[in-house]
Amino acid sequence: MEPKLARLPPVILVSTFALLLLPFLSAPAASQLSSGFYSSSCPEVELLVKDTVRSAYEIDSTIPAKLLRLLFHDCIVQGCDGSVLVEGNGTERSDPANKSLGGFYVVESAKRLLEFWCPGTVSCADILVLAARDAVELTGGPSVEVPLGRRDGAVSSAASVRPNMVDTTFTVDQLAQRFSSKGLSMDDLVILSGAHTIGSAHCTAFSDRFIQSSDGTTVPADASLERNYAMQLASKCPAGASDSVTTSNDPVTPSLFDNQYYGNLLAKKGLLQSDSVLVADARTRTKVEALSRSQDAFFASWATSFVKLSTIGVKTGNQGAIRLFCASATG
Repeated sequence: MEPKLARLPPVILVSTFALLLLPFLSAPAASQLSSGFYSSSCPEVELLVKDTVRSAYEIDSTIPAKLLRLLFHDCIVQGCDGSVLVEGNGTERSDPANKSLGGFYVVESAKRLLEFWCPGTVSCADILVLAARDAVELTGGPSVEVPLGRRDGAVSSAASVRPNMVDTTFTVDQLAQRFSSKGLSMDDLVILSGAHTIGSAHCTAFSDRFIQSSDGTTVPADASLERNYAMQLASKCPAGASDSVTTSNDPVTPSLFDNQYYGNLLAKKGLLQSDSVLVADARTRTKVEALSRSQDAFFASWATSFVKLSTIGVKTGNQGAIRLFCASATG
């Protein structure tokens, strides 16, 4: 997918209010983070990470969505500690729920660069947060000032993934429970789901919304999908489709970070079941409608919710370590 350049939304800096919320977020460790954490030890950290992400994006337009998803899968399990980046049997990364994650090499590339300029200083956890933040901005979304100072976790366990991960088949109650356990509200659920304005999903992620007819063709089975859209998806993902086949989360502006996702939901074009339930439930529909009407409101809300996400269960001070290699828990 090539990035769309004709209609880039205005970039806004919405950070001060979000940063003031830090003491009220999850663990007390979050209050030890600061936007100027590396101002003396590695003042060019944000520029170096952004340049790395931009270079990767110029080669592969799918990178932004991959980095954003990678951060979510890191933070939602054991907190934002870079543990999803660790390779090896029995790690978070090895769990089937993380099989389709990508963008790891971008974080590793930034880490190598930072180890040259600022040895042993910047954590993989902070690099991932910055990379995901930059991914949003590079695709037309808001510029968000994020607090830094996370340290890397020393433990990465596949056993921690399933009890914490959300699933595409979840109801609003299940989604809300999972988000609430991480200190995120119902509004945060709707706002952060807006990440699905970019990226794509494998056919298996929404195959439960279709059935196979007697003649072997795939037909829609979910009335919450607009019929023409459902037929397009069935055509894109026929029975026996390769595991490599994907379809865009947003059928209208797939490469642009905007509020089109919410308009899609109202038009019954939410790709995943966990998308469609947000408009079917009165507790979340009101927020969906509000965000569909105002991109500025979405961007401002995104900034606040993104900071909250990025500070879940962080390790600071003497907790954790600064890993030399993001893929290794011991190096």
